[in-house]
Amino acid sequence: MSNQNLNARPRRNRKSSVIRNLCRETRLVTESLIYPVFVHEKEKNESIESMPGCTRWSLNDLLNEISEAHELGIGAIALFPAIDSNLKSPNAEESFNDSGLIPKSIRAIKNSFPELAVITDVALDPYNSDGHDGLVDQTGKVLNDETVAILIKQALCHASAGADIVAPSDMMDGRVGAIRQELDANSFTDVSILSYSAKYASGYYGPFRGALNSEPKSGDKKTYQMDPANAKEALREVILDIEEGADMVMVKPAGPYLDVLAKISNNVKVPVAAYQVSGEYLMIESASAAGWIDRQTVVMESLTGIHRAGASAILTYYAKSVAEWLK
Repeated sequence: MSNQNLNARPRRNRKSSVIRNLCRETRLVTESLIYPVFVHEKEKNESIESMPGCTRWSLNDLLNEISEAHELGIGAIALFPAIDSNLKSPNAEESFNDSGLIPKSIRAIKNSFPELAVITDVALDPYNSDGHDGLVDQTGKVLNDETVAILIKQALCHASAGADIVAPSDMMDGRVGAIRQELDANSFTDVSILSYSAKYASGYYGPFRGALNSEPKSGDKKTYQMDPANAKEALREVILDIEEGADMVMVKPAGPYLDVLAKISNNVKVPVAAYQVSGEYLMIESASAAGWIDRQTVVMESLTGIHRAGASAILTYYAKSVAEWLK
């Protein structure tokens, strides 16, 4: 068969690995990864049944894990606490205990790795005996303004301990502005706010709630987390948070909401993060364990897709693995 008379042959840009690398539009780098880690008060580590390959670390072993991540070039970690049930209460007082698990962990991490960026979760579900991100009244309603008052105390507690970034994940109205105002009033003007601005009421969070034992005791989170059907609303939430003082915004989950991520990234001037959540992680782990997919290929493809959609930073449980692969 004679050659076609084609001026453009896109396959020429794919003919070798060298050429493909020269033409690559999106480059995933270790510096864009944030490593979520779980910590508890116990002296021994615990494997997380709902998230195979993930661990609830004792504080000492957490420092060893962070050291390994740091050596791989990971510059930021996000801390999540598994709180003992006897410390949980309806008013979540443990969330702003200066001697609590998270402040103690922050101090230990910053003492050992002062240049590492420590991001803390600001929400009440790990501390609330009701399992919700906010305070709950006798009728089961999650209270907005009363919750914000507690979130302010929690953010100040984390900032005092040395957190670089506080990340409100609660989805209460007005909490970013209130936290920013109080941080500044208390001389924490350098502490950044990474707001979970577009956090959806997703079914992908189940394994994470198992990791922290933070499942709501009753009801669901649909009155404060977003409807998965809505994209315009996400942009509204993001713009409000930026106006209130958010330095960075987040979309959560990442994979099922790439359209939302792209819309936000194309319409705002602040960095946009995305969280590859526990359900996304578990699906990859389960399929690869069964031999149906190649784990490394799918992990890299999924994270490249998130980056391509507009995320400048990605929270992923694969951060250490990806850093090793990229080396």
